[in-house]
Amino acid sequence: MSRASLQADLANAQARTIRLSARIQQLEKRLSQELGEQAWRESGLGAPTDIEELQRTITRLEQRNVELTEALEESQADLAAAREANRELTRTLNQRGEQSGPGTPARSNTR
Repeated sequence: MSRASLQADLANAQARTIRLSARIQQLEKRLSQELGEQAWRESGLGAPTDIEELQRTITRLEQRNVELTEALEESQADLAAAREANRELTRTLNQRGEQSGPGTPARSNTR
């Protein structure tokens, strides 16, 4: 074996050692979390075990939030349209009043 091939083997072994060390740390952390959660559940001090029901509630509330946000946006658009219509109507009424002159009352559509 040549010196270069031995150095390559050493570098590969060092890289593998680093990868394995990282994997071991990851597995140790996961094991620690699992053991901690198990101890927490068994102690009776933990959160409710029906996480699934809580997730369904969160999903329902998030959907309701989306629906309410859409309804609010629609109402705001309707309000903006009503305000614009009101401005146009006011402008039209003001123009009629100016056309009839200062001494002449504007026409009324009352019957």
